[in-house]
Amino acid sequence: MLTRLINAMKRAKPAAMPTRGMRIIRARYDAASTNDDNRRHWANADGLSANAANSPDVRSRLRNRARYEVANNSYARGIVDTLANDVIGTGPRLQMLTENADANRRIEREFMAWAKAVGLAEKLRTMRKARAEDGEGFGVLTSNPRLPTAIQLDLHLIEADQVCTPDLKLLVPNAIDGIVFDAWGNPVEYHVLKAHPGDMSALALRDYERVPASAVVHWFRADRPGQARGIPDIMPALPLFAQLRRFTLAVLAAAETAADFAGILYTDAPANGEADAAEPFEPIELEKRALLTMPGGWKMSQMEAEQPSTSYAEFKHELLNEIARCLNMPFNIAAGNSSGYNYASGRLDHQTYFKSLRVEQAHLECVILDRILAAWFDEAVLIPGLLPAGLGLIADWPHQWFWDGHEHVDPAKEASAQTMRLANHTTTLADEYARRGLDWETQLRQRAKELSLMAELGLTTAQAIAMPAAPAPEEDDEEEDEDVEEETTTRKAA
Repeated sequence: MLTRLINAMKRAKPAAMPTRGMRIIRARYDAASTNDDNRRHWANADGLSANAANSPDVRSRLRNRARYEVANNSYARGIVDTLANDVIGTGPRLQMLTENADANRRIEREFMAWAKAVGLAEKLRTMRKARAEDGEGFGVLTSNPRLPTAIQLDLHLIEADQVCTPDLKLLVPNAIDGIVFDAWGNPVEYHVLKAHPGDMSALALRDYERVPASAVVHWFRADRPGQARGIPDIMPALPLFAQLRRFTLAVLAAAETAADFAGILYTDAPANGEADAAEPFEPIELEKRALLTMPGGWKMSQMEAEQPSTSYAEFKHELLNEIARCLNMPFNIAAGNSSGYNYASGRLDHQTYFKSLRVEQAHLECVILDRILAAWFDEAVLIPGLLPAGLGLIADWPHQWFWDGHEHVDPAKEASAQTMRLANHTTTLADEYARRGLDWETQLRQRAKELSLMAELGLTTAQAIAMPAAPAPEEDDEEEDEDVEEETTTRKAA
């Protein structure tokens, strides 16, 4: 039967492929082609996964180079410090949103006292700097009996070098260097070295502790799906920082070389021509404010200092602009120089930068602050009388975080716009105070106290102060403002 089946298959003719109306399409991308011109450029492109590309050796090398550059490059140091100050500022402020106003103020007061005692704002700024240099910031929620507050919770910061597994095997499932995950990709435990690998005492000590994931906060930027460890935020700019320093040093060396020589002797006479003998490369001591005579046939010329050239500032400007781009930071903030900016360009650049800061702050709230607040509540409920009773489950207590506001480029225009928004009901006092990082209830209560005291002392506020006038029209908009005024007058008459 098998033989007959095989013979029947051999005798059968294959079905003809339909060719009428059928086209074969071949797509070709220039970026996917490899030739002699781009072969070296794409030589390092690979297909590694996120965790394989960010191997322990790669992350260690990037961390060391980023730390070295920040420690020795003034621009790198300033950019990292400015970024931490702009994201964290003076620290986050808690606002409870329960129905009990007295309970809200009580919880806010206790939490802010604890945050000040543990130095929460300073630790968050350190974590932001660590994320820029190391790629990630780690903190362990622990107990500190030396705190002056009733809550003994503390946040202990550790460097990324300490989060590793010295005896990690490649075949271990659901585990990478320093972190163990469950079947759903959630961190289960972190491996923290008892001593920093860079300490002299830790050369032979590779012991580590298994810290549960519930006690660890891990802040990094995941650029790829499945990425579990971070790389420095300034990593794309590291070669540019090196070029910036090399260019500056090269320009300085050229200028110093030209300045070291007061002048040179040269002659227009041909070789073996009529000119007095002069020893080549022999230095000549010159007397100050003296008239000198040169040997026969020889002339003196000063070295012309051609460095720094006119393109020196332009080159540094472009490098700094490219460096700051990977951090969504405008040039004037990265360079600390706004001399080339006008009002419109400065405001536009700051809008993009401030939006990036808000995104980072929202991420920080979810990853760090909400977890710290939950741990703070877990310990606060164990202390009698610390939290008000009758508020229900802690998980149902609504809250939000306030950050430092950003000053407007033109305060007069912003105040006028704020007045118009409040007048046409397109904003609220809560939103306007939140723009400045303030709690509207606290500010209104303070304002009520001030007005009450002013009335008691017989003081009054001028109407002009309460309602600021609109700013004067600019020269470029005079014709447009006249048309608007004429149209308004016509409407009023009608």
